[in-house]
Parts: sequence; C-alpha cells; structure tokens
Amino acid sequence: VKRLWSDFMKEQTMVNDSLVNIAKIMIPKISIALVHADDTVRQGLEKMRHNGYTSVPVLDKDEVYLGSVSEGDFLRHILSTGSTDLKFHEKYKISDIFRKNFCRPVHIFAPISELIAVSLEQNYVPVVDDRNCLCGIVTRRALISYLSELSSQET
Repeated sequence: VKRLWSDFMKEQTMVNDSLVNIAKIMIPKISIALVHADDTVRQGLEKMRHNGYTSVPVLDKDEVYLGSVSEGDFLRHILSTGSTDLKFHEKYKISDIFRKNFCRPVHIFAPISELIAVSLEQNYVPVVDDRNCLCGIVTRRALISYLSELSSQET
C-alpha cells in the first residue's frame, strides 16, 4: 500500500508540474529591459535608471543569457573606479562588472517545482530555451498570482 501511495504521489507531482506552461506567465524578452555584455557601463546605468529596476538580464551578441547585472554591481564598480561621471564609465563594459552566477535561469519546459524553488532566491527568474537564449522572465509576483488563480479554481 505504501508503495502504491508513493507511486501515486510521484505521478501526481509529475502531472501538476506539467500543468504549468511557463510561457503563459512569463514576460517575453521583447517587453523587458536588458543589456548586452558589450554595452558600456554608462548604457547599463542609464537603462536601469530609466526603467527603475534593481537588476536586469545580461545577454551576449547571440542573445544567450549570461547572467544579470544589479545595482550592487554598478555601485561596486563606481566605488572601485572612484568616479560618478557617466562619461568616464563609457570605457567600461557590462562584461567587466556583472556576476555570471546571479539570477539562475530555468528552462522554458522546467517543472513548476523548479520555478518555485528558484523564485524563492531571486526577484525574477530568467527563462531560457535549449540554446540558453533568453525567452523572457517570470517575476515572483506573476508566479504568485498564477498560483493563486490556480488555487482558487481548484476550490
């Protein structure tokens, strides 16, 4: 009986995990602010200031997700250079300051359990395809809203 129950629960988990189509709740790449590794630090600062975000995804020239750059990365860079002059920061690239291990992505077909686990550690979850190209992001807010709707439909 225990084995049957265990098998049933594994099957239910797989079914529930497969019910979520990440593409339904993600914000597509075209609608988000992002920077490229070869953009200047000035461009990145201006983009973040204009959009009011605390971090944005970093892509390479082929749109492959590399990591994210945060306000903290910019602050550390400004402190290390000793200059707040935007013109001065045109000689530095985003690739010089961002952290590759910041904001771990999930695959577009990742199970909901993985999406939830990753979202507990960061404000947004980058979503990538088989080539590791950015498809979009799932914000924690969008995920919670989706799960709330799902929960209210079940009751």
